[in-house]
Amino acid sequence: PMLQVGHPAPSFSLPDASMEMMHLSSYRGKKNVVLYFYPRDGSPGCTIQSIDFSDREQEFAKLDTVVFGISRDDVLSHAAFRDEQGLSVQLLSDTESVVSRKYDVLETKVVDGRSRETVSRSTFIIDKKGILRHILRDVDPHDHADEVLKKVKGLNGRAR
Repeated sequence: PMLQVGHPAPSFSLPDASMEMMHLSSYRGKKNVVLYFYPRDGSPGCTIQSIDFSDREQEFAKLDTVVFGISRDDVLSHAAFRDEQGLSVQLLSDTESVVSRKYDVLETKVVDGRSRETVSRSTFIIDKKGILRHILRDVDPHDHADEVLKKVKGLNGRAR
């Protein structure tokens, strides 16, 4: 079944670049959560996106919001990407594609005559109750962090 706005966000636990486990459920009742799925560490679009989210981390924090980048790279790749780019945003490792499947972000592309599964750049905004409030698919990495920030501001505006 396709994920829909207004439905609970699928719960999961994944390791971050420091090999700490992040449990989505631990934010319920406390924070809004932004999950941005991206194809791979170090590619130009992913780098822009991750730097932009990192640069706005304080602004998200003021809105009681945590931001996580998720890709299928392993934790070592994440740690290198984080350190190379000076990222503060937390990167989660979905090497088995379990969470990518739950959030329905995998697409099959034919590359050089072979079909490969890739991650379609997608972002999910989850409110403090654990409900999906925005689903953004086929994201353009440029100006994306600003767009997400605006939507999060809207969440808080409605909550008060």
